[in-house]
Amino acid sequence: MNIGFIGLGIMGKPMAGHLIAGGHTLFLKTRREVPAELVAAGGTACASAAEVAEKSDVVILMLPDTPDVETVLFGEGGVAEGLSTAKIVVDMSSISPIATKGFAEKVAAKGASYLDAPVSGGEVGAKNAALSIMVGGEESDFELVKPLFDLMGKTVTHVGPVGSGQVAKVANQIIVALTIEAVAEGLLFASKAGADPAKVRQAITGGLATSRILELHGERMIKRTFDPGFRIALHQKDLNLALEGAKALGVSLPSTAIAQQLFSVCVANGGAGWDHSGMAKALEIMANHEIAKA
Repeated sequence: MNIGFIGLGIMGKPMAGHLIAGGHTLFLKTRREVPAELVAAGGTACASAAEVAEKSDVVILMLPDTPDVETVLFGEGGVAEGLSTAKIVVDMSSISPIATKGFAEKVAAKGASYLDAPVSGGEVGAKNAALSIMVGGEESDFELVKPLFDLMGKTVTHVGPVGSGQVAKVANQIIVALTIEAVAEGLLFASKAGADPAKVRQAITGGLATSRILELHGERMIKRTFDPGFRIALHQKDLNLALEGAKALGVSLPSTAIAQQLFSVCVANGGAGWDHSGMAKALEIMANHEIAKA
């Protein structure tokens, strides 16, 4: 299959690599220079998003935020200029569910189809082709693209109509943020009380409190390895989507609001680029105590 891939950052680069390794022909575009290893593996660098769309049957986007997706789709030299009947746009970014529906309508006006397919699993999941992929759109389009999703992810779920994938991702990000906060509180309490946080983490991974976040991010908190990963600034963006959506729906998300404020503490202390497990530092600042020493 001829596949376009736009956005080759921490997540997009390995995802595109899996598609090339799967035998597909890739046409590539990113904000900076297309990574040389993807070109060496057989990918083709393109001059514009429109060129990517012209040459591809399926165009995949992996971009930071809603405005980035809008610009790449509909800006000058954007994907929309290269679309035609039967092409499929697959947005794997994490963006606004409301904006997603509007983007899908504009793409449909070009005769093309649209899937929103945000992912969870971070850099590790992207590199290991173990992402969880949540997909919104027509069932028939999903079935056509699923073989591609299977090359990038371990869990692939068709959630419902366009926008449903983004709704699922927002829910995921709420749960991830609150679990990071819970792990950080638990380990901070243990450390301040004089226990070895590494031993406490080891002990509780065998019980009901166990989780991938306790396993992976708990280790980051103890080893002080806060290089991303998934940047706090991006998780803040996702929680903003959650809180904006909650306001529109008339739903209260009090713990989500607290998690967002803790991320804001991190950003105020230079942590916008920290891994989201760095939320622990906000709690450490308030406690005047670190979970562990580097």
